[in-house]
Amino acid sequence: MIEILAIPPLATVQDLGREGHWSQGLGRAGAMDGLAHRAVNLLLDNDETAATVEIPLPPARFRFGARQAFAIAGAACGATLAGRMLPRIWAGTAEAGDVLELGAITQGARIYLALPGGIDVPEMLGSRSTQLREAFGGHEGRVLSPGDILNPASAAEIEFPQGGLSLTLPPLRAPGQDDITLRALPSTEHDSFTKEALLAFWSTPYEITRQSNRQGYRLEGAALSRENTGELRSHGIVPGIVQVPGGGQPIIQLADSATMGGYPKIAAVIEPDLWRIAQARPGDGLRFVKATPAEAEQAEHEQTELLEDIRTRIADFRGQQRSWA
Repeated sequence: MIEILAIPPLATVQDLGREGHWSQGLGRAGAMDGLAHRAVNLLLDNDETAATVEIPLPPARFRFGARQAFAIAGAACGATLAGRMLPRIWAGTAEAGDVLELGAITQGARIYLALPGGIDVPEMLGSRSTQLREAFGGHEGRVLSPGDILNPASAAEIEFPQGGLSLTLPPLRAPGQDDITLRALPSTEHDSFTKEALLAFWSTPYEITRQSNRQGYRLEGAALSRENTGELRSHGIVPGIVQVPGGGQPIIQLADSATMGGYPKIAAVIEPDLWRIAQARPGDGLRFVKATPAEAEQAEHEQTELLEDIRTRIADFRGQQRSWA
């Protein structure tokens, strides 16, 4: 078990989300960075859907009440365990009384913490994710606070080498780039925007504002106007949809997005790139690159292959580890 000593606002328990309830007006929730979430679970031989702790913009501190395996992945924050520096993506064992400290972030925005079998919280409507707006799921339907105790869902002991296990994930930015690149598909109202607006959207950077959270990121940049100015009826929206309100500044809908909205949709960020938004912070620049459906499918295939490679490498290590015993 671990005790939370200090934690930033809006830290929650999340899994991969609550699917199948859009018709009842209930959004998906789930981990903002699905790639880091899956990675910490794979490091512990968990099912990739197991619940983890999502920690936005640390610092944070945890104390282990017993000898305990755990894993972290996501933003770079100079993490330490009992004063010993840890890699950004790491799994190993803490001893009773050890303190895990997540320092100020130097790159990225969210860290994921996993325990064997996942975080032990009740399953509700097929998921253990926290629905903040509706106040259920996760840990008592709320954000985590100092003094909360989190337990692993499995009592299985996992053995690691003395230095633990580490791995690498794709970089947030392309080499030499200051902005974060997001591949996106044109969405329903794309062609209703002016030529000038479309040129600006696909060729100039947008900055993430402080009016951003798990529901969506508000962006600031070239204003986008439409040829048609009439109001739209509310329509279904999902994470990744880029809407444009009347002021012309885009909003990217994210994990806690509503299920319906009336703002015109100019684009949809492809699923394999949503983790990049999750690791972006206010002040970071985003650039949208137009993708085709075939390119989106290929990106999803490549991400699946990456996760399969991680799973294979960890399984190979476990096999070698057993042969040493």
